[in-house]
Amino acid sequence: MRQLNTSKNRKRASLKESEVFNNLLKSMDNTVVKSFTPQQLKAIRGAINIREWRTHSVDFRPTLALPFIPWNFYVVFLFGVNQRALSTTEKCIAAAMFLLIIFITGMTLFGLVFLTLYLFKSWLGIDIFPENSLGLWDEFKRFFD
Repeated sequence: MRQLNTSKNRKRASLKESEVFNNLLKSMDNTVVKSFTPQQLKAIRGAINIREWRTHSVDFRPTLALPFIPWNFYVVFLFGVNQRALSTTEKCIAAAMFLLIIFITGMTLFGLVFLTLYLFKSWLGIDIFPENSLGLWDEFKRFFD
């Protein structure tokens, strides 16, 4: 089942995390709780709310239970804006992937332009190398006949 994070899900998670924080404070001695500075309380809340920044626009986590196997398996697919700093290795991988995508896109566009020019040349009846043909024009005409 596909699950999209909505503001309702985020509020529910936030309420649950606040409940955990309040229960933690209630379990402590009252004098200890009063001795916390706002900065310390914020640090404790941050330590509890580890998942606070993990809200994703697509959060797909199906569980797969196979018959005759005592374990359940799960698959996670998340999609959202990356809000953490990238390590040096991740930056290098991201740059390499960007260059690869640019290269593949450029080669695809180059191929499409070449194909279009070749078909246009064939439509005009220009033979650059007589007795040699790629056969693309014949296939193109046969496709529309």
